[in-house]
Amino acid sequence: MYGFGKKVKGDFDSAVEQVTEALKGEGFGVLTEIDVKAVMKKKLDLDKRPYKILGACNPQLADKALTADADIGLLLPCNVVVREEEDGSVSVNFMDPEAVLKLVDKPEIHTLAADVKSRLERVRDALS
Repeated sequence: MYGFGKKVKGDFDSAVEQVTEALKGEGFGVLTEIDVKAVMKKKLDLDKRPYKILGACNPQLADKALTADADIGLLLPCNVVVREEEDGSVSVNFMDPEAVLKLVDKPEIHTLAADVKSRLERVRDALS
């Protein structure tokens, strides 16, 4: 498994706001926001359900990771997906940093991945 998440109450835009605020509470900022629905419309003229990929980063933890392995940027930031389901409900899903960072054969990275995962799980748990 490479991710974890939950369904949240409310509409899509409020879910994006809610997860962004919860991320801040754990020291993460959103570096990137990809509006997949808008991209698919613009590039392929397809009408899709709302779907955003948020690139979340905790600068202190990112610095530790980059210090341990300069190429770790290939695996950063932590992606968070907010999407509207077929039934109109909204899901928020998080990349599992432990699963992704198993690719790096350094114990300090594995310890860091566990810390990041714990923080992201607290973000998930804070969502309603």
